[in-house]
Amino acid sequence: MRAVVVEQWGGPETLVEREIERPVPGLNEVLVRVHAAGVNPVDWKTRASGALIEWGAAPVVGWDVSGTVEAVGPGVGVFRPGDEVFGMPLFPRQAGAYAEYVVAPARHLAPKPASLSHVEAAALPLAALTAWQALVDTAGVRPGERVLVHAAAGGVGHLAVQIAKARGAHVIGTASAAKHDLVRSLGADEVVDYRDVRFEDVVADVDVVLDGLGGETAERSLKVLRAGGRLVTLPGPDDVPTTPEGVHAQWMLVEPDHMGLREITALVESGRLKPVVDTVLPLAEAAKAHSVGEQGRTTGKIVLTVA
Repeated sequence: MRAVVVEQWGGPETLVEREIERPVPGLNEVLVRVHAAGVNPVDWKTRASGALIEWGAAPVVGWDVSGTVEAVGPGVGVFRPGDEVFGMPLFPRQAGAYAEYVVAPARHLAPKPASLSHVEAAALPLAALTAWQALVDTAGVRPGERVLVHAAAGGVGHLAVQIAKARGAHVIGTASAAKHDLVRSLGADEVVDYRDVRFEDVVADVDVVLDGLGGETAERSLKVLRAGGRLVTLPGPDDVPTTPEGVHAQWMLVEPDHMGLREITALVESGRLKPVVDTVLPLAEAAKAHSVGEQGRTTGKIVLTVA
């Protein structure tokens, strides 16, 4: 099968299309013919150094997949060949989404939302699960709470705005001025131009902050939290700031989540969640997709078409 392999850790040019052996599903696994693969910051960060991830013999990047079940292994009762599925299998172990086929534990996938194309569905799993697990499972956002989403037009951010709004929150997003209309269209009640003002000077009494940037942004976010407020930071454990009494902060790493995918699908089918796809490229142009993503100017998601 065709796959994009990391020949050596480094820049986008190290991504090369190769023929590798097609995987075979084992116990409780399914073989998925990939139609589209989402591209996420973790893809290019791990491609650069190989850190964090448990790699296979042939390092194949990518976790977001949408496709069709080709075969099922022994013990699988939830899918049959021909079923359309999506998900983020195996993270943080290698899933190898930049390929024609992927083997995944059946419960790491869910039925693809019927209203979405494979390209749209591939844009969802990692980013939407990150937003869901951060806001719902970790922070426990409740109706009426004030939620601040940093980088609200980005891959995780634009989905987090919609999820927080669906939970009944008052949503505040940070974004450049050119993206304010988009962020408002996603449901944000307020949008702050982080280039024009310091967000902590104009935002206050926040219950939950979702921080996808880390560093000083996490530190400054403590200033906007009210007593009992919660900060969830995504870049890494070193980005968790020391908190004053009465405020909680923690790092969260996304994980495969069959039920979370079903909750996300329910939001999609009810019209309350829609992925924004910025760029679509063929699998052979994975290096270009990484170059575009690393510029940090993407609105929503980048997706590779495979089949």
